[in-house]
Amino acid sequence: MFARLVRESFVRNPRRKILTAAALVVGMAVATSTLTIALEVGDRLAREFRSLGANLLVTPQADTLPVEIGGVDYRPVNEGAYLKEADLGKLKMIFWRHNILGFTPFLDVPAYYSGIDPQRSTNLGSLEARTNVTLVGTWFQHEVPVPDGTKFTTGLSATNPSWQIQGRWFADGTNECVVGASLASKYPQKFAIGKTVDLTNSEISSVLFPVTVTGIVASGGTEDKVILVPLSFAQQFAGHPGQFRQLFVSALTKPADAFSERDPLKMTPTEYDRWFCSPYISSISSQIKTAFPDTDVRTIRRVADTEGRILSHVGTLLWIVTLAALGAAALAVAATSAATVLERRSEIGVMKALGATNALVTSIFLAEQLMLAVAGGAIGFIVGAGLARTLGSSVFGTPAAPRLILLPVVLGLAAVVAFAGSLIPLRRAAHFDPAPILRGE
Repeated sequence: MFARLVRESFVRNPRRKILTAAALVVGMAVATSTLTIALEVGDRLAREFRSLGANLLVTPQADTLPVEIGGVDYRPVNEGAYLKEADLGKLKMIFWRHNILGFTPFLDVPAYYSGIDPQRSTNLGSLEARTNVTLVGTWFQHEVPVPDGTKFTTGLSATNPSWQIQGRWFADGTNECVVGASLASKYPQKFAIGKTVDLTNSEISSVLFPVTVTGIVASGGTEDKVILVPLSFAQQFAGHPGQFRQLFVSALTKPADAFSERDPLKMTPTEYDRWFCSPYISSISSQIKTAFPDTDVRTIRRVADTEGRILSHVGTLLWIVTLAALGAAALAVAATSAATVLERRSEIGVMKALGATNALVTSIFLAEQLMLAVAGGAIGFIVGAGLARTLGSSVFGTPAAPRLILLPVVLGLAAVVAFAGSLIPLRRAAHFDPAPILRGE
């Protein structure tokens, strides 16, 4: 009898049911699309932000402070501590190794090249003046052996993809170089692509290290004033084979919050496990420091803070849109439910006169709403998945994949919205007195 009453309600009042289902479809479609985007926006935007550069800097803990004047490093080559190139594979063995998108070692070396500096006067006669410059050894694309037997390709192409190159990058193991845009514009004849530059490690050294210019790079930073060479060349030039001074790491992280800034030493075991198993930049830094003892792992705040702020704002906006869509759907359901209760006032009076309890009357209406919620939620999920693909393509360039894990969530939200919208009308129906209704009052 109960099922028959519910079925007859759909047959005799289809218009109200269609309006309720339509409201649920629209609300669940918006909720599905925004939830799908919200689940992907963190990784998508974080990967996009990786083009801004690395967000972690690893240096030897015992290294001395750099001495730079006008962008030129004047530290003696033998001064300071170094890191071992052979240990870099350990980065891909930490707990969050898959979040390490790339890393690039740097070895800064003071160097000199032959040529007249227009800002310096010289009376050396036929002897050309030697101009100081910073020589930076690094990788563009380099295969790093990992202790598990695999290889990982990394370098500037992974950590600094936004750098613009005119010509081509140098190749590993060659006597080639890439010149910063500012330096190349200052001496266009000296550092033209295809030219060979003779480098020395002092103003009086007779040992020449010739390098061929293969490209001119524009980074927008201090790299525009230096000469970039393969790391192996810089190591040979400095007399430090297999070593480097700085390591820039590009890690995929989640936005920092108050919990991530807490001191891990003061956390409870449960809190520590939560912190360790979350890809906070602080937890990844701690794991890198464990893999590389006696190092200082610092966050590059300019990059990390910008990422966290934007990701937090975008995520908050998506959740506000989701809640607004659910609220609008609940109001639409409430309006149609109130109209339905008024239309079926006589039916409710007859059922109560025949002995139906308030619980039975309420259960009939809630069963109808549950069926509408399942239908509206399922259709809304399909429509929302399509909308999410369209938004993903327009915003990120690639469609957002449907998340089947959201289907039970959307169905549950649809049921909550349908029930919430029906509470006030059903409460009013529970107070109907059958006697005045049967008398037509």
